[in-house]
Amino acid sequence: MNTVKEGTLLWEPTHNRMQQSNIYAYMKWLKQHKELDFQDYHSLWKWSVDELEDFWASIWDYFDIQSNKPYQNVLTTHKMPGAKWFPEATINYTEHIFRNRNQKKPAIIHASENRETAEVTWEQLYQDTINLQHTLKKLGVKKGDRIVAYVANIYETIVAFLATASLGAIWSSASPDFGTQSVIDRFKQIEPKVMITVDGYRYNGKDFDRSQIAEEIQSELPTLEATIAISYLDNNPDFSRLKNVIHWEEAMQPSPTANLTYEYVPFNDPLWVLFSSGTTGKPKPIVQSQGGILLEHLKALTFHADLSEDDRFFWFTTTGWMMWNFLVGGLLTGSTIILYDGSPGYPNKKMLWKFAEQTKMTIFGTSASFITGCMKDEITPKEDFNLQHLKNISSTGSPLPPEGFQWCYENVKKDLWIASASGGTDICTAFILGAPILPVYAGELQCRGLGAKIESFDGSGKPLIDEVGELVLTEPFPSMPIYFWNDQDGVRLHESYFDVYPGIWRHGDYLKITDRHTCVIYGRSDATINRGGIRIGTSEIYRAVDQISQVADSLIVDIPKNDGDSFVPLFVVMKEGYPLTDEIKQAIKKQIRTQCSPRHTPTEIYEVSDLPRTLNGKKLEIPVKKILMGKDVEEVVNKGSLANAKSLESFVSFAKKSTQI
Repeated sequence: MNTVKEGTLLWEPTHNRMQQSNIYAYMKWLKQHKELDFQDYHSLWKWSVDELEDFWASIWDYFDIQSNKPYQNVLTTHKMPGAKWFPEATINYTEHIFRNRNQKKPAIIHASENRETAEVTWEQLYQDTINLQHTLKKLGVKKGDRIVAYVANIYETIVAFLATASLGAIWSSASPDFGTQSVIDRFKQIEPKVMITVDGYRYNGKDFDRSQIAEEIQSELPTLEATIAISYLDNNPDFSRLKNVIHWEEAMQPSPTANLTYEYVPFNDPLWVLFSSGTTGKPKPIVQSQGGILLEHLKALTFHADLSEDDRFFWFTTTGWMMWNFLVGGLLTGSTIILYDGSPGYPNKKMLWKFAEQTKMTIFGTSASFITGCMKDEITPKEDFNLQHLKNISSTGSPLPPEGFQWCYENVKKDLWIASASGGTDICTAFILGAPILPVYAGELQCRGLGAKIESFDGSGKPLIDEVGELVLTEPFPSMPIYFWNDQDGVRLHESYFDVYPGIWRHGDYLKITDRHTCVIYGRSDATINRGGIRIGTSEIYRAVDQISQVADSLIVDIPKNDGDSFVPLFVVMKEGYPLTDEIKQAIKKQIRTQCSPRHTPTEIYEVSDLPRTLNGKKLEIPVKKILMGKDVEEVVNKGSLANAKSLESFVSFAKKSTQI
């Protein structure tokens, strides 16, 4: 495969496809109902951020948001933090999930390593949610109570969340592959009333019993009044050691009522608590509102993902990643959502492509690392599977390099809309994402999201075009955190986003906005490589190293030295059967010199057996940098938040032995 240049045009939507898109329908509606005529996406985006109140009021009207009390003000202030949206309105998120249910199409398709693929109707989902709501009411769950879930990405989890939100209670979930202390560090902060747990899970063909860990978690949560236990790994697990336990089957006994009841809560009341990855210290408890998430997910999933009742929307995720929450939001559009619990590489690396064929998937959401992994393993899905229904591949988690785009077109499907997205747990959506009416350029994200005034700033706060700067948000946004839990004075929230540019959200990514309004993400700005005053994002280095076929993965850090210089080691994981030779080292350095710049050639290249990653697959550049600078592991990383904590050992050993740091 010849290397494609960043910015190469790879795909354009047909005129017919553009006219059939949801965003096109919205533009027609704006012209008819608001006398606003937009000829292209950028003019629509500019109006949406220059006239924030008008735009979000139009979203309210377009989606016919149900409110028990009408709103009088769209936005209280443009100052950040502190802006409040639709403050007088009272709503319920779950009501909007069920109001447009199509009885003829499945609501959910789900499968896992230990469950066959099955479909769930909208009626079954509705009835199961009624039953669990009745159980939660009997337990005394009410508005504002916290329900935590140590659960897999399975159907029961969706039911539990919808029942929680219907009562105005607050949801928070963690995946059962999280370490015990990591879960306790999350849940203990929010003092839950009820916990929901599985007995275990299966991953990569292996069973992991979690019943004892559930007991340990329960023992550290003194506010718990009941635990609902799901038999997932075994048909008849032993939950006898759990206190005040209710088996899922018991919790799902038929309710005496035929309809869900909805607790209307203020627009800015909490819907859920999401937690940062917690790689350093205790995870940040990020609270987002019922109304903010409702509006943003309706907007993002309808216009930017182009979801409709005819779609089957999949994202490979766990319940510990915000993409699970985003995937659930697909139900707001009436589309069918697809869940999978297990390893994407079991029984082989073609499994998810087979699953896409089996489920007639239309939107395949995944991580950039999955796509580049398929590329490195030379998988060709189009030769093995019928993907006629697939119209979109979306990726997030890290920047998708141009070669990843190219691989999709050459090996998956020629007529394919690829939407690389960038956002975060902080907002539970993407700031920069796709649009079905725009062309696809290699390595570029199609557009800034409607209503999100994203800019790229230099160090002095000056906006940049065609230059790399800090990704900032200069106007309020509905799904921003309403606060951090137990951060009464707002100090932690302010330090997280507003301490660099006063009154402006700094996201922590390096961004370039091109002159045609597309975007390129260059990785985390605090992980940048700075050589001689010239900064480069780590994603550019990784893209260059990825061209060396013998290298499976890589991680680079920039460690400042007392003399004003820096030490820049590159750590590589080699493919099986390939040692790191001097010839390969020279090939890597040549590739970086040619593709990036001579300044950014690593000082040294070292082989390691594995790279530390969060459970969501993100490389731990900053913690590795701090370990190499002599910090204790316990001080810089929460091992329970890692997928492979043992991988840190080689970096600790390196820090002790190295004379260059």
